[in-house]
Amino acid sequence: MTGLALTRGAQPLPPLAVLPPTGTPHVRERRPRLYAVDGIRLLAALMVALHHYAGTYRVDRPGNPIWGRPVSEIMPTVFHVASYGWIGVEIFFVISGFVICMSCWGRTPHQFFVSRVIRLYPAYWFAVLFTTGVLAAVPGVWERLRARDVLLNLTMLQSGSGVRNVDGVYWTLWSELRFYLLFLVVVATGLTYRKVVLFCCVWGAAAMLAPVSGLPLLVLLANPEGAWYFIAGLALYLMHRFGQDLLLWGILGTAWLMGQRELGMRVDQVEHVSSWRGAVLIFTLFLLLMVAVALGRTDRVRWRWLVTAGSLTYPLYLMHYAAGTAIISRLHDELDARLLVAALIAGFLLLSWAVHRFVERPLAGAVKRGLEGAFARARSGGG
Repeated sequence: MTGLALTRGAQPLPPLAVLPPTGTPHVRERRPRLYAVDGIRLLAALMVALHHYAGTYRVDRPGNPIWGRPVSEIMPTVFHVASYGWIGVEIFFVISGFVICMSCWGRTPHQFFVSRVIRLYPAYWFAVLFTTGVLAAVPGVWERLRARDVLLNLTMLQSGSGVRNVDGVYWTLWSELRFYLLFLVVVATGLTYRKVVLFCCVWGAAAMLAPVSGLPLLVLLANPEGAWYFIAGLALYLMHRFGQDLLLWGILGTAWLMGQRELGMRVDQVEHVSSWRGAVLIFTLFLLLMVAVALGRTDRVRWRWLVTAGSLTYPLYLMHYAAGTAIISRLHDELDARLLVAALIAGFLLLSWAVHRFVERPLAGAVKRGLEGAFARARSGGG
């Protein structure tokens, strides 16, 4: 355990910081931007994209609406790697817990609300319209939604209304929104080490009880399929901000134990192309990498291009799946399979940069100014 000792300047901290009985953990000096997190986010998005393009159908599965035949026959080596790319979603959830806790520290509820709106909606609005247009131009793989359902998708609340997503990957946004709603309660009271730890424990207990409770509302709020990944991210951020201690290691260890079970259930029910052992190994390596980030082991990574790379992650995730697989269905007989996958990923990365530069940034600024003005008017009584 001594290899995990933290340092502040030249003074070493103990391997496991002991918290004062009635005090708050000592806050570390401000760290530089976590460039490594930007890189991990992009890697997770690329994992998911590769999985959707080349890792979802094998020899013993009849047919393939995207490629026309099993991908395991077309590109067996790529398929073997891509079949585990779905774990990128769980990685996203952990990073989301980490980043949300970091970005909301010291903010008011209205600042939290504004930050989430301007981060989520501009690229999402574009993605909904872009994907709808591509599916109209390239029919045959995915069923087009009715206009009223597409319009409802613009709210990002369609899952709560029982309406299908324009793109199947949007299901993760429903988990994110429920996490934000719960965490907003803690933000409203003012974030502290103790409150976030208590939130992790209460939410974790609810997530464990929800499946056997017979209470649909509890299942909806507790989100047992995703809760422990977000909780892992929260614990990792507390390690980053306050230093490690046995309680945080206990929360992270519990999150790993609960997470490996969820990974196994997903392999059994959905991702049959992969194995539980492989999924747990990848997830464990990722958590260890995030521990390194939390403990400052990656602070020397300061490549500025990673900031741009991280900004591509969200648009890439939103746009790649339905539109990309529809394009594959039309072109798979015209190009080499590996070249087609590589070209699609490169093309969507370029499009993601354009969306970030010409859609996200301008719209985010305009929406932020509008919302800040509205909140200012509400605080002044609307006079």
